[in-house]
Amino acid sequence: MTGFLTTLWPFLIGAAIGWAVAYALTRSDVFLPSRIVPSGVVIWVSTVIAGMILRVVSGQGTAVSFIIVATIATGVLLIGWRALTAFSEARRSR
Repeated sequence: MTGFLTTLWPFLIGAAIGWAVAYALTRSDVFLPSRIVPSGVVIWVSTVIAGMILRVVSGQGTAVSFIIVATIATGVLLIGWRALTAFSEARRSR
């Protein structure tokens, strides 16, 4: 469990940064977190970049294979549900 939390915390902080950046960039009155672009992409990219920077600063590894897997996994988790929501809404509107 400790290893999981050690791996997780940089990405949680990165996701929080991503949410704040997406909120600031899209203005609070039009912020739609379920949108893939720009919200989802900004949150995803921020999560990966900040997470990797925090891993380096904290002395954790950032092997190329880890970066690839983390980028894909966070993309699936952060963009996937948005894509399913968009698909569902498009299908419902037909």
